[in-house]
Parts: sequence; C-alpha cells; structure tokens
Amino acid sequence: MPKSKRNKIVSLSKTKKKGREHKESIVNAIREAAESYNSIYVFSFENMRNLKLKEFREQLKSTSRFFLGSNKVMQVALGRSASDEIRPGLYKVSKLLRGDAGLFLTNMPRDEVESLFNKFEETDFARTGSIATEKVELLEGPLDQFTHEMEPFLRKQGLPVRLNKGVVELVSDFVVCEEGKPLSPESARLLRLLGIKMATFRLNLICRWSPEDFELYKEALDESDVESA
Repeated sequence: MPKSKRNKIVSLSKTKKKGREHKESIVNAIREAAESYNSIYVFSFENMRNLKLKEFREQLKSTSRFFLGSNKVMQVALGRSASDEIRPGLYKVSKLLRGDAGLFLTNMPRDEVESLFNKFEETDFARTGSIATEKVELLEGPLDQFTHEMEPFLRKQGLPVRLNKGVVELVSDFVVCEEGKPLSPESARLLRLLGIKMATFRLNLICRWSPEDFELYKEALDESDVESA
C-alpha cells in the first residue's frame, strides 16, 4: 500500500536552512547593489498597494532597484555600525530602516528622485482597520445606486434596508463610518460599494546617502536620531 503524502516527514533543519539561505541571498543582493549604484535612499510608505508599487518599480528598473522586507535583514546587509558597514556612512542609512520602510538604490540625479517620490500618490479604497478620513452618512430614503438583488447583502452589512416596489430603501439614517475611527469590515465593504476612496498610497523619502554626503529629509529626524536609533 503506498505511503500517504500526509504522513511524509519534513526535516525542520531543511526548513531553517531554506529560510537562512533566502535571507543570505537578500543580504548579498543588497550588498552588490550598494556597490553598483550612486545613491541609496530610505523611504517609508503609507497604505501600501503592491500592484501600484510594482508599476513604479517597473518604471524605474533601468536605473534603480527597490528592496522591501525585513528591516533587520536590510540592516545586516548595509552594516549596523561604523565597524561593520560595507561603505563609509551606510550605518546611518541602516539606523533609519524602521517600521514600514524600504531601500531605493539608484543612479538617477537627486532632484529627479525627489520629484518622482514627491509626486507619487495613488488613492484607493480603505481596508478594514484603516482610519476613516471623513464621516459618511446615508440618509433615510431610496438607495437608487443599488439594485434590488443587493438588498440581502446590504442588510448583512448592517444597513437597515427593505425593498419598496423593487427599490432598495433605507428605513432610517445610517452612519457608515466616523472620521478618525477605524473602519470595520462592514464599513470598508460599504465604502467600496459607494465608490468612496479613503486610502492614499504614498512614498516618503527619509534620507539620502552618497559616497560624498548624507542627508535627512524628514524634519522630525536629526543626526541625534541616527546616532540613538
């Protein structure tokens, strides 16, 4: 009788090795890129949208390279201190890889990079847990934007609706979301149905390194932040 694949033994050592090899490949890729490009930037991101970032990366792939993932792995690649940095001054870049951040390595001129990042902005529908940027309220009465087939679904999202001669009708005012409060799954779905986009995907430059100099972009950061990070 053939052995069940479900009972196949998987070596934990192999799993760990694969993970370690993957991290090592990223470290090596970053180190090779750091030797190949003229400038290195740290950027933070808000409301990440993978598809939009992929399009941005494709646009710049001939002159630049992006790295996102574990901040710790990227820090190891660049060097966490002056004693183990791979190029002079890169430990300052490493110190600023915190939170939602990534690396951008490029041969593009500084002013062109700054212009591209400052202009980059994509609006999208907010996801569950995002903070509402405004109050959205539906008033009692017919909801002409929805077909009668959607009435059961709308009811499941908490809307007090009924069918009145084939028209979806709201029987009382209903607040979809409140400004400054997290969106529930139901609120996020309703905002999508209403076509209301509350999320803006942005990339914010934090610092720039080149063999000649190092510059901080964010006003909230200064050299003491780099030294104490």
